[in-house]
Amino acid sequence: MDDLRVSLVQGDTVWHDPAANRAMYADLIAPLAGRTDLVLLPETFTSGFSNEALASAEGMDGPTVAWIRDQARQLGAVVTGSVQIREGEGVYNRLLWATPDGSLKHYDKRHLFRMAKEHERYASGRERLTVELKGWRVCPLVCYDLRFPVFIRNRYGVEAPERFDYDLLLFVANWPSPRRYAWQTLLRARAIENLSYVAAVNRVGTDGNGHPYSGDSVALDFLGQPLMEFGAQVQVATTTLSAAALAGHRERFPAQLDADRFDLH
Repeated sequence: MDDLRVSLVQGDTVWHDPAANRAMYADLIAPLAGRTDLVLLPETFTSGFSNEALASAEGMDGPTVAWIRDQARQLGAVVTGSVQIREGEGVYNRLLWATPDGSLKHYDKRHLFRMAKEHERYASGRERLTVELKGWRVCPLVCYDLRFPVFIRNRYGVEAPERFDYDLLLFVANWPSPRRYAWQTLLRARAIENLSYVAAVNRVGTDGNGHPYSGDSVALDFLGQPLMEFGAQVQVATTTLSAAALAGHRERFPAQLDADRFDLH
């Protein structure tokens, strides 16, 4: 693996205005062209986390999918974040993974936030997504997924001999500030227990439901130590993840060899 440059884009998402959000986030990420490998946008970055936005959910042939593909091409980097996508009779909280060559993959949020009745309005995904980037295996997830370590577990030697499922765990979120301690604590736990880097981006500001967001976007190493930490303001920053440091830690501390085997249903 080569070292990997990861950029977190912590924005104040405009409520229910996809065009304004596409313009705002395009301006924030434009300076990253040629300077990064991976750009993370927040969860539901075109609307905010809103059940009422379902009526205007786009399809995969809509303007946001075209926009994220175009941004990846212009930046020469992968761009990822989640949006509301209608497919058939259901709407998914869908993370899009757009690459500079025009290809697109997606992950549908599996764990729907019942405290906001997301599980009553959205369709649930089933399978984890793992993608390759510069020799890294990357697992991108969405917000509430963070609370479910069994689904997230980084297995060893299951998908490939003597290989972890992933090297980098991503979270895109709209995680309100009253629960910021849980956000900070669980992110560190996921990094430590999975012997993996973690990069997580949240939004800032106050949404149309009156919920405040304190940001706290972060990139963590495999010990849960911060490589960069954001405050509560709009911010864009990039850090470089060391492949050699990750390999060295896994060799010195091979906890994966003592992990329990299980099947997920």
